[in-house]
Amino acid sequence: MLTRVVVAPSGFKESLSAEAAADAIAAGVRRVLPGAELDLVPLVDGGEGTAVALAAATGGRLVTVPATGPVGETIGAHFALLGSGDTAVVEMAAIAGLSLVPRDLRDPGATTTYGVGELIRSALDRGVRRILVGCGDSGTSDGGAGALQALGARLLDEQGEELPFGGRELTRLHRIDPRGLDTRLADVELLVACNPYNVLCGERGVARVFGPQKGATPEQVEQLSAGLENWAFVLTRDVAVPDTNLRYGPGTGASGGLGAGLAALGARLLPRFDVLLDHLDLDARLAGADLVITAEGALDHQTPRGKVPAEVARRAKLYGRPVLALAGTLGEGAHEVPGVDAFSGILPAPMALAEALVRASELLTDATERALRMIVLGTRLPLVSDRAVQADLSGTQRPSSVR
Repeated sequence: MLTRVVVAPSGFKESLSAEAAADAIAAGVRRVLPGAELDLVPLVDGGEGTAVALAAATGGRLVTVPATGPVGETIGAHFALLGSGDTAVVEMAAIAGLSLVPRDLRDPGATTTYGVGELIRSALDRGVRRILVGCGDSGTSDGGAGALQALGARLLDEQGEELPFGGRELTRLHRIDPRGLDTRLADVELLVACNPYNVLCGERGVARVFGPQKGATPEQVEQLSAGLENWAFVLTRDVAVPDTNLRYGPGTGASGGLGAGLAALGARLLPRFDVLLDHLDLDARLAGADLVITAEGALDHQTPRGKVPAEVARRAKLYGRPVLALAGTLGEGAHEVPGVDAFSGILPAPMALAEALVRASELLTDATERALRMIVLGTRLPLVSDRAVQADLSGTQRPSSVR
């Protein structure tokens, strides 16, 4: 009997927030199991919705401030003050996310994290003792250079001129003058919730892995990679805390390299789920489930590398709970995500991406209903061992002595 269903999805990028995805799945469950107890746990991974979710979970509040957006204009942004009062959550996607970059301006060589530094400064103005920076859904690839500029560092070329915004400029970086950095940074604990699989440099560096998703051409990918290599060298020499591996350290590539920029200031880069999910009491909620449903925009070979469905499945399996994963697209490796017992795409037929994005909530609800009806049907089928016993009792099975 399925009496308690935990719904723990991520958001679908540029389509559904985690809260909207949870509501859509819940609607599908109710069509099949109207009497089931539903526990909705919209999950955040440091990207869009992180500040809102953690403020709500802790009884905190959002602080709205103007800041510099990814293409250089001033926009309205926010950060969260958690219920404890001493911790701020800066969600980089709220000021430098890909969704804030108009499609005709998607050039990761030009976008900036300057606004992230401005939000950190605004949090410092509130007198907090701890700042948690959520990384994810970024529209930038500047290594956190903009954030450091906003916090007071000067990025200079060979002629001593300040560099303009953008990752493409980092190939011209000659030295960093850190003397203007906000002195209050030394008095706060700076934590970065990130995907530890993302590194700054090398063949699996952030420019090569995520640059094309942000609009970079193959030539721009190589330019950005070269810029981040130079950024790591100069940042290590002029700013970084000793023994900090900015090129290959876990999480240094988070949000287009923002992880590396903040690590140079002494921030601790932590696996995002270890930092974020404790506020949501996820493990205790999974332990009491009869079925766990998770979801994300894509299920593929990247999912086990720090994505929400893989983390939900891993934790659910600690308690022996079955897991169903739903996804907007199914790619190579979808069937190999550890802990996922069944999976399904939400598209009933081929359709244009624009249509799928608009109809995402409807499609997710319908897909949930289809998958759950199959699960319920499966619970009603006799097991193979049951059929064998029945056949033996009816005399239709030949005795083992017959040759």
